[in-house]
Amino acid sequence: MSGLRARFPEILFSVSATTRPPRPGEVDGVNYHFVSDRQFDALVAADGLLEWANYAGTRYGTPRQPVLDALAVGKTMLLEIDLAGARQIRASFPEALQVFIAPPSLEELERRLRGRGAETEAQIATRLARAKDELAAESEFDIVIVNDEVGPAVDQLVELLGLRGRAPHANKTKGNS
Repeated sequence: MSGLRARFPEILFSVSATTRPPRPGEVDGVNYHFVSDRQFDALVAADGLLEWANYAGTRYGTPRQPVLDALAVGKTMLLEIDLAGARQIRASFPEALQVFIAPPSLEELERRLRGRGAETEAQIATRLARAKDELAAESEFDIVIVNDEVGPAVDQLVELLGLRGRAPHANKTKGNS
């Protein structure tokens, strides 16, 4: 997603709430809304999340109001969510286009997770087990894009969103997707 954001910063991306602490370089309100367990509970109780799930011991959710605000003015908003979240969105917004971004293989996913150096062995094992379940459900999605190389995967998203032919943002940003 960061490759798409860098090329087309005008696209609206939801900013998820999470109970995990920020990683180095992450900014509250930009990368995530970093909240306490108590704050997350309050969001759930107030129906303030479109979807939410527990992933590898951390809760993530999509704040409802920014998405509804974007839709109300005819804008498209992209959500980066897991399988449970996608199922929740499908139930409440069946017209939503759902795209599954798949790793080229479980082995490559493991290599990428280890390369980040941000998770324990137990967290990596949990993520890999969950990825197997998610890959088994890819047929539930409207489109599958295999992220074997960032550039071509971003190009497929650009095509899908109808952005092909539009000049990307002139500023170049460094980052990994």
